[in-house]
Amino acid sequence: MDFGFLRVASEGLSVIFVSAALCLLFALLGFFFLFLVLVLLTAFFVYFFRDPERNLPPLDPGSVICPADGKVIDISETFEDGYLKQNTRRISIFLSIFDCHVNRSPVSGRVVGTTYYPGKFKMAFERNSSDANERLVTLIECESGVRVVIVQVAGFLARRIVSRAKFGDELEIGEKFGMIKFGSRVDVYLPEDVKVGVEVGQKVVAGRTVIAWLT
Repeated sequence: MDFGFLRVASEGLSVIFVSAALCLLFALLGFFFLFLVLVLLTAFFVYFFRDPERNLPPLDPGSVICPADGKVIDISETFEDGYLKQNTRRISIFLSIFDCHVNRSPVSGRVVGTTYYPGKFKMAFERNSSDANERLVTLIECESGVRVVIVQVAGFLARRIVSRAKFGDELEIGEKFGMIKFGSRVDVYLPEDVKVGVEVGQKVVAGRTVIAWLT
């Protein structure tokens, strides 16, 4: 939905409308303190569920684009035991409640697998949250045959993972495919020989920052 000055993700409309309705109710009842609190909360929800349009930067062949706004909290060699069954290079991005939570495809390719895992709600920046927390795993196969795994991980505050990507869908690099409501984490599993283009602690932007190059 487009408010003119700010585009909002459809996944947040129900939250925004309920909050706005409560604003109106408290105003009519004369509860002005609660009205002001709800006005601020509604404004925050509009900001949180923002869905900005972004143009891809010039890309070299094999570029892997960042799937989420946030900060890189881990880059490590990890055995991916779900779809790939092999050693990989994992890049983990933590999203605070102030980051845009719309997720974008890091590569172009076909969705060849999706798996949902119920789990706990540990702090998303904890190293083992990828294995313990609620998460949704998406497997994308590039035209070259390279397979990339994206894991949307729910955090301490996050209670709902949304993915529009279904089995058989063709995704373009940078295309929006889902979001995680409130604080969360996104992990990208890439081939072990990938050339990494970011470092731990770096701020990254979905659809703009190149995080790696496939070799």
